[in-house]
Formats: sequence, C-alpha cells, structure tokens
Amino acid sequence: MRRINEIFYSLQGEGYHSGTPAVFIRFSGCNLHCSFCDTPHEASYTTMSDDDIVAAVKGYPAQMVVLTGGEPALSIDETFIDRIHAIGRYITIETNGTVALPPGIDWVTCSPKLSPADIALSHIDELKLVYQGVDVDDFLAIPARHYYLQPCSCQNTAETIAYILSHPRWRLSLQMHKLVGIR
Repeated sequence: MRRINEIFYSLQGEGYHSGTPAVFIRFSGCNLHCSFCDTPHEASYTTMSDDDIVAAVKGYPAQMVVLTGGEPALSIDETFIDRIHAIGRYITIETNGTVALPPGIDWVTCSPKLSPADIALSHIDELKLVYQGVDVDDFLAIPARHYYLQPCSCQNTAETIAYILSHPRWRLSLQMHKLVGIR
C-alpha cells in the first residue's frame, strides 16, 4: 500500500518535458519539507494498492507518468516501476535526490534542496533548481544532461533570467502550468 496525495492528468509544466501530457502520481511524505512545496504531506492522502494506482493511470491516454511528491523515492520500489512499465508507460520522477532510486525509471529530474554533497543518485537526466537569489554554480558539478533554474513560485523571474544570462550553462524553466492556469 502506498500513500497517495493525488493522481491527476495535466501537462508537465516544468523542465525538459514541459508541455507534454502526463499522468501525475503525487505521493505523500517527504524527508525535507521545503517552505515552497505545493504538497500537503501529512494532512491529506489516500492509501492505495499498486492495482488501484495502475487502474487509475490506465484511465488516462498519456504515455508519460510523473512520480512526484513530496519525495516519491520514499514510496516506490522496483516492483512498482515494473507495474507501471507493464502497462506501457514512460516513467519520469521529480526527486530531491537524497534517496537512491530503484532501477528502471526512464527520466530522472533531480531538484536538490540542500547541497550538492547530499545527492544520492547515480544518474540524473535533468537538474532543476528553484532559484532563491544565491550563487548556485556549485550544483553544476553534479553530472546531468540538462541544467535548469526555475523562479521560486513565479516570484523572482527577472532575477532568475539575469542569473542565467550571467551563467549560461543554466536554462530557464518556468512553471508553465501556473502561468496558464492549469493544474
């Protein structure tokens, strides 16, 4: 049984896959509890079996599934990944990177909240930082295919853009879903 905050269908609003239709599985619980997190961790969740989760995912036409949270790495295992793959879905995860991941995840988005030394991942496709006005170039030492900076809750966009223009290894990620008014 897994603690699920919600399962919903929308467009991926951030990073490399921005604009792609996806089924979001938002797990409840996290080991960090960041102030800007949009998940009410302990306040609201439903306990669901893997069969229930698979049935919910199958109810949507998208091939991409986004495992998010909270910290989804606390709630998943290889069996769960295999079950989602068995129904032909492409699995992405948005993780803070502090917990090792089971094998088989197709795309790993690491959004670190602490320091580069706290990352416990062996593979990262996309590193996405919420920019809070401080120098973040130390995170470029983390091996990833793509590096994104994202304004914090759409509040410091101009400052984030200025930082990227001065540090061109970073790319801008906007929370498109918030800007266009979707979930």
